[in-house]
Amino acid sequence: MEPLLYSMNSFPNPLSPSTLNFPGVSVSVMLAQRDVLSWHRGPKLGIASSSVQRAKAYLRKWIRRGRGRSLSRLIAELTSFLRGWVNYFRLSQVLKVFADPDPWIRRKLRCILWRQWKRPRTRVKKLIERGVERQRAFTSAFHGRGPWWNAGASHMNAAVPTKWFEQQGLLNLLPEYRRLHSLLRTAVCRTARTVV
Repeated sequence: MEPLLYSMNSFPNPLSPSTLNFPGVSVSVMLAQRDVLSWHRGPKLGIASSSVQRAKAYLRKWIRRGRGRSLSRLIAELTSFLRGWVNYFRLSQVLKVFADPDPWIRRKLRCILWRQWKRPRTRVKKLIERGVERQRAFTSAFHGRGPWWNAGASHMNAAVPTKWFEQQGLLNLLPEYRRLHSLLRTAVCRTARTVV
C-alpha cells in the first residue's frame, strides 16, 4: 500500500464561504469590526466580480449609444438601470462596489458633453455660462487634449459638478444603497413590544 501524498487539510473545502457563488452574489470571508476593541472573521455577502463587469459593459453600451442624444434622456435611462441594479444587490455588505462606479459614470457623461460642444468656441461659451473664468475657459478649450482627459479635468468638474447631475436626476449608487440598507435594517431590527 502506497502512502498518501496529500494531507486531508491541503484540499480546499468545497463549501467554504470564500468560494460560494450564487446568481450575481458572492460570499467571502472578510475581517469585520464588531466594535472598537474586537475584530472577528465572518462571511460577508458581496457582489460577484462578473456581475460588476457585466453592469459596466451594459453602462458602456448605453453611454456609447447616447452620444448623439439628449443628455437628460440618457440620464433617465441610466437611472432606471442603476436603481434596479442597486435594489437587486441591496443585501450586499461591501460598500466599495457601490462607491466605485459613481465617479466613472459622471466622467463618462462629462465626456459626452465635451463631445457635444464640438468646437472650441462653443466650449468656451458653455464653460463661461457654467461659471468657469474666461481665461481658464479659453485655455481649457484650446489646449488640444482629448474628451476623456477633459472630462476628468478640474474645469469640467467646476462647470458640471456632481450637484448638477443630481438635479438632472442621475442616481448615485452609494447614497441609494445606504438608504435601502437602512430601510432593511429598521424593518428587521425593530424591537416588538407587547401591549397589555
